[in-house]
Amino acid sequence: MPSGTARVVFYTGKGGVGKTTTAAATAAHAAARGARTLVLSADPAHSLGDVLAVPLGAEPRPVAPQLDAIEVDARAEMERHWGSIRDYLVALFRHQGIEEVVADELALLPGAEEMASLLALEEHAGSGRYELIVVDCAPTGSTLRLVTLPEVASRTLRLVLRVQRALAAVVTPIARALVPVPLPGSEVFRDADRLLYGRLAAIRALLLGPATSVRLVVTPERMVIDEAVRAHMDLCLFEVACDAVVMNRLLPPEAAAESFFEDWGRVQEERCAEVAELFAPLPLLRAPLARDEVVRVAALAEHGARLFAGAAPTARLCQASRLRFARARDGWRVDVPLPHARGAALDVAKLDDALLIRAGALRRAVPLPRKLARLSLASAKLEAGLLVVRLVAPEPTG
Repeated sequence: MPSGTARVVFYTGKGGVGKTTTAAATAAHAAARGARTLVLSADPAHSLGDVLAVPLGAEPRPVAPQLDAIEVDARAEMERHWGSIRDYLVALFRHQGIEEVVADELALLPGAEEMASLLALEEHAGSGRYELIVVDCAPTGSTLRLVTLPEVASRTLRLVLRVQRALAAVVTPIARALVPVPLPGSEVFRDADRLLYGRLAAIRALLLGPATSVRLVVTPERMVIDEAVRAHMDLCLFEVACDAVVMNRLLPPEAAAESFFEDWGRVQEERCAEVAELFAPLPLLRAPLARDEVVRVAALAEHGARLFAGAAPTARLCQASRLRFARARDGWRVDVPLPHARGAALDVAKLDDALLIRAGALRRAVPLPRKLARLSLASAKLEAGLLVVRLVAPEPTG
């Protein structure tokens, strides 16, 4: 990984599967092995401090040798990084007759909490203070918004900035006094430029880089596994790599052998085998059900040691396939790994210099290299979890 960039591991899954405990256990185990580690809560519900049994705030707090923890404060982060934009939104809302307290809340636009977490993550990852950053994410849907936000926000902000700049260019100081709505000043465009062309680009590079991966936490329950399958496909669509699946809360062998739990033990082994096959080649890490709640650093470090069973918690546990452009006999092909995808739920189109791919409820615009942008879409076919898109030279006209 690049010098000064920390290894970043996200933990996500359906609500209630034990993401926070697993993230904290990974961090505590890594710190016990000597890695300078930060565990960061990106979940607005913040239960990381409860698991560690220490109060946490918006600044990293040492909780054990080599281990710091932080719960991101969305409001503080947005005021620090996006102050003038937020001030403009508050002024705009207040002009509409909205009370100041309500306007202040509305200025935290959808995605603000995810953006705050990403800003904090990018800052700490590049600080040089940590070798590993473990991110305790909100449930799956919020995690998808978190990791796809840089790409989606970049497209949206570019459009908004073009419209606002066009408006600002024709509004002279005299006309500005006549317009009944507050207009953005130069500082708003400056902060938006810095966010769009600086921080968002850096965050996106971090998320897609070799130092970052996602680990999916599941339990041996059908709905949990089904949600993880969908999340894996969605993450692959946006090229966010997964490197492991954690099967949590497994009955220990001695409990599974008792007659009352015999059926449970059989079902969980069937589910483990199913998950291992569904997510191959991702490794399956098994976490046993503890006798009591796993809280405080010492217990978390022991739980982490059992979970990784000798593997390094900082390691990239699997190298995932990535989107690839390749020459074909009659043009070019674009290979997009989409495990678990179904052809009926896929839609592919080409618009200008981008390939538009819809998989289920999500859509992504994949930028095409310049020499491919002039080609036409010939076909799109799903082959064993790989979306193969063929691009050919357009038919001559006239």
